[in-house]
Formats: sequence, structure tokens, C-alpha cells
Amino acid sequence: MDLSHFPASRSAARFLIAALLTAAALGAHAQSQTPLTQPSLTGEIPAHLEPTTGAFDYLRRDVMIAMRDGVRLHTVILVPKGAKNAPMLLTRTPYDADAQTRHQESSQLGPTLEGYDNPTDVVVADGYIRVVQDVRGKYGSEGDYVMTRPLRGPLNPTPVDHSTDTYDTVDWLVRNVPETNGKVGILGISYDGFTSAMALVHPHPALKVAVPMNPMVDGWMGDDWFHYGAFREQNMPYIYQQEAARGSGAKWWTGHLDDYDEFMDAVSAGALGHSHGLEQVGFWRKLVEHPAYDEFWQEQALDKLLAKEPLKIPLMLVHSFWDQEDIYGAPAIYQALKPKDTAGDKVFLVLGPWHHAQEIGQGESLGDLKFSSDTALFFREHILRPFLAQYLKDGAPKADIAPVMAFETGTNRWQRLASWPAGCAANCSLAPTPVYLASAGRLTFSKPESGEPEFDTYVSDPAKPVPFRARPIQAIGYDPNHTWSRWLVDDQREASGREDVLVFTSEVLDAPIKISGQPIANLVAATSGTDSDWVVKLIDRYPDQVAAQAEMGGYQLMVAADIFRGRYRESLQRPKAITPNQPLLYRFQLPNANHVFLTGHRIMVQVQSSWFPLYDRNPQTFVPNIFWAKPGDYQKATERVYHSPPQASFVELPLVKGE
Repeated sequence: MDLSHFPASRSAARFLIAALLTAAALGAHAQSQTPLTQPSLTGEIPAHLEPTTGAFDYLRRDVMIAMRDGVRLHTVILVPKGAKNAPMLLTRTPYDADAQTRHQESSQLGPTLEGYDNPTDVVVADGYIRVVQDVRGKYGSEGDYVMTRPLRGPLNPTPVDHSTDTYDTVDWLVRNVPETNGKVGILGISYDGFTSAMALVHPHPALKVAVPMNPMVDGWMGDDWFHYGAFREQNMPYIYQQEAARGSGAKWWTGHLDDYDEFMDAVSAGALGHSHGLEQVGFWRKLVEHPAYDEFWQEQALDKLLAKEPLKIPLMLVHSFWDQEDIYGAPAIYQALKPKDTAGDKVFLVLGPWHHAQEIGQGESLGDLKFSSDTALFFREHILRPFLAQYLKDGAPKADIAPVMAFETGTNRWQRLASWPAGCAANCSLAPTPVYLASAGRLTFSKPESGEPEFDTYVSDPAKPVPFRARPIQAIGYDPNHTWSRWLVDDQREASGREDVLVFTSEVLDAPIKISGQPIANLVAATSGTDSDWVVKLIDRYPDQVAAQAEMGGYQLMVAADIFRGRYRESLQRPKAITPNQPLLYRFQLPNANHVFLTGHRIMVQVQSSWFPLYDRNPQTFVPNIFWAKPGDYQKATERVYHSPPQASFVELPLVKGE
């Protein structure tokens, strides 16, 4: 464009042309020169942080220990500072070794260990090296996870199991922890109690003692998954969260505040599992494929397996009378192993008035029950501590404990017993004694006479199952806002007022009555359906007023209770439809008790046909697999409990006489 005709714009044009020429020159220069340095901001996170822990009273080591198949297991080792010739306490867990050894980020070992599975006061006071390991396939460990991995054999064709993993771990520890005296003990609660018991199979020579507390032992007979065939469906979230991820990322979801509504809306456990995609989880598929007590369950029942093994190391089994999760396991192992203990120095049993795992917490009370002392602290200080020291600490004295240390509820005192059940230390005997379910709601030690009504009747309606506790029913949980841990001591008055619960009550006791062992339900009953569940609850009915504790007036305390699925009456392995309206005997053991029904109390028995949603509903029509029962399968049934002389129902009490 010719700008000479526009004098006012001529200087501006010259400036523009000069600027363009300068820019072109700078561009050419930039191409031939090193780029100009740009401003930067240095990142603040180090490639690796090395904590400064010189002031800590312990040393922490995170190691990966190789097993015989090459899989490495994440293991945390906490060594008290300055330790020399110290014994080691090992726990093997699927619940995150890091979390169990980092309860608090503290420079002190005690706060660091406070929490699940850690009898911290014992560990710290006696200077143990604490070792916690993730089982294979969970959290920091390599390999494949299998729920309560069975021993090598028909259910586990691999060369490894919890026994071999424990052996290989102990072998590494005694070779690579310079502060140790070469002695290792193993202990744990629940699942970790199971892994502790598995260590008894072909134990390493350096493994000197085992303490399985509240162990999972037989998931079908009476621990986590079934009770006599009735499925514990409230454990479904645990199965999902335990197996859906290597860590703890998977969360079960719910659309209800009340678990009663959640499980009712789903109809069957199988349908609820499907709605959550639970079939993706391997253990769930095994559960629904094995609802009966077949080889799958029998071949991994730990009490049966240990009964076949030589007894090589001493062990202490710890049991809780009100264990809401694993009430079967510890006494079952005791009964399996005690006959092998011919010298009486290897099998010990502790029975406490606790919920699941309460022995490492506070033990002054359970729900509304008060025990007059901290029973859990007594256990740790006077039973567990000297027992561990005897076998693990160099030069420690022999522990002054009896083969069986049993707390007697009702009188609230510890007993030293030679065996279980024993009743008392001396001058007494156990006498199996029937207490009869009689007409008019009576419970009597006298056999019913002829001429009384033949039976009592109630209608069991699957559309309105009996809640196992007052609604709304919380999901299983362990934080302070949850009351799951104490449901077994809930007041049973609400259930006793329902028309579908039969109640039988004794006269007021004019003298104490003590039981020690397992009551046995002998229920003669008939159903109009072709399948039915039977729940029997043995209850201590308190006086109408209790001077020392007003809130216990009229309290109905379950002492022992359980459920039996009727289809297994003839065979636990092969379910069979029930003949309608035919009186049949249902005989099954209730959990262990060591209890005194005090003067002024009454003995009560309740009978019902559902315990929901802890246990899945029985449709009351026979179907091949209740996991997949359809809505139309669930039918009302008329239930009869007989108490005539030839068909008398009773509970056989392990009565203590002569004390």
C-alpha cells in the first residue's frame, strides 16, 4: 500500500515496518541460539522419605519374607529398643499388618499396637518382639488369597497352606532377627485365631506355644457361615469386602437403615448376593454350592484335622461365652485335642464372660451385665502373661494356672478346673438332667403327666420373621456406635411377647441351680410345611425387681441359644423334606455355659422358627437350595411343640450336683 499520499500516517508506517523487521531478526536469532531459561517451582515431595525415629522406643522393620513357593509375604517386625535375647510373638492376619501395627503414629510401642489382636499390655510389659504378617494375597503380601485356605490335600492341591507359611516365616525370623532368643509364640483372634491353630500342623521347632483366641474352626457347624445348616446371611457384607479386593477398597452398599428391611426386600440370600455382584467373589460361589455339611466343609473342619495330628506344642484356647461370631471353635478344638494330652501339660482352655475378642479390651461388663471386676484384665495379667512367659522367656517360672480357667457367670467368679466340662474343682459331679417344656407355659424338672394338652401351637410366617434383636437392626459393625458385639446378651422380652414364640418358665428358684457344659435341645415338633427351622433359647429370667441394678428387673438373659435347620434332621450331609404334621425329634447341642441361676430367678426356654436377619429365612417348603428360594416358596406353617408323656420335649441341662 502506498502511504505517501497520507502525510499524517507516514511516520507511523515507518515505525510499523521497523518493528516487523526487528521481530523477523529476533526470530532468526532465536533459532540459532540456546532457548532462554524459563522460571520454575521445585516440587516439595522427596523421592523417598526416611522418618527420623531416633527418639522412638522401638525399631520398625518392614520386610518381604519368601515362602517355599517363592511368594513373598509382607511382614512388620517391631523390636523394643535395646532388646536382647527377646522372644517373638507372631500374628498372621488378613486384616492389614500395617493397620495393626500403626494404631497410632507414636514414638511409643504401646499406643502403636493398641487395637485388634494385640494384648498390648502383655507385649510391652514383657518386652516381646511383635511380628504381624499379611497372609498371602492380602494387603502387602503376594500370592492368591483363599478364604481360610485349607490344608494341603483334596481342597488345596498347591504345596502351600497356613501351616507351611507359618513354618517358613518362623524359620526366617529366627535366622534374621538378631535381637531374638530364638523362641516364637503365635497368637490371634477370630481369623487370626484360625491361622494360629493351623500353625499346630507340622510346627517349626522354634515355635514354642500357640494361643488361638475365638478361632474360626468349622464354618458350617457353628462358626461364621452356618449354624446347623441355617445360613448367617448378615455376614454377606464381610464376604464381599474381604474378597472383592486385595486391600480394603471394596464396600458393601445398602438401601435401608434397617437390615431387617434390606434382607426382606431381597427375598433370598442368593438374590441379595446377585444384586451386589457377589458371584464374582470366589468364596461366595463355594458357599452357595455347598449348603449342606458335605466333604467341602468336613475336610476343612479344623478340629477334625487337628485330631489327626500329633500334639507337639502347648496351646491355650480362649473362648467367650457370648461370642457373637465364633462360639463353636475353641471348645471344639479342646474336645478334639484334650484326649491326646496324656501328661496334662499341653492343652489349656480359658472360658470368659465376653463377646468376640473382648479378652483384649475392657472386661468389667457386657451390655447390661456387670461382672464386679475387669475380667479381661485378669485374663491378660494372671493367665495369658505367665503362660506365654513360661514357654518364651528364658528362665521364666512355670505358670500357676489350671488346665481350665473358667469364669462362672451368675456368681461372677473365676474357677480353676482340671478339665471341661467339670462343674467344680472337687466334690461335685455333672448330671445330665432334663427340664421339660410343659403345658400352660410351664418349665419343670418333672416329666409331664398324661391328660395334659398334647402340644402347643404357633404359626410361623416367613413374611413376618422373628427379629434376632430389637429393630432397627444395624449392619454388623465394630465402631463405638455399633452394638453388634453384645446382641447375645440382649433382653429377650420383646421376643417373648410375640405370638410366634413359645415361652416356658419355671417357678421361682428357692436355691441356686448351676450348669456347666453344653445344654442339649430335645425338641419333639411337627410342622405343616416340608421344611422348618427350630430356634431354642435357654434363658435366665431375673426377678421383677433387682435392688442392686434396677434396669435388670425382669431381664431375660440368653445363657445358651442356637438354631437348627430341619431338613438336616436325619443327615447333615443329605437334606430331606420333612413329613408334614408328623411329630419328629430334633436334637442338637447349644453353646457352652458355666452359669448359676440364682435364688429368686427363673429358668426360661423360648422356641421359635426364625431368627432374622442374622439367619436367612426358611421358606418352610422344601426346595433343593434355599439360597435360590423364590417368593412363592415362602409359605406360612403351623408349628407344634409336643409335651405329652410319650413325646415330651425337654432341654437336657449339664447340671452340677454336690458342690
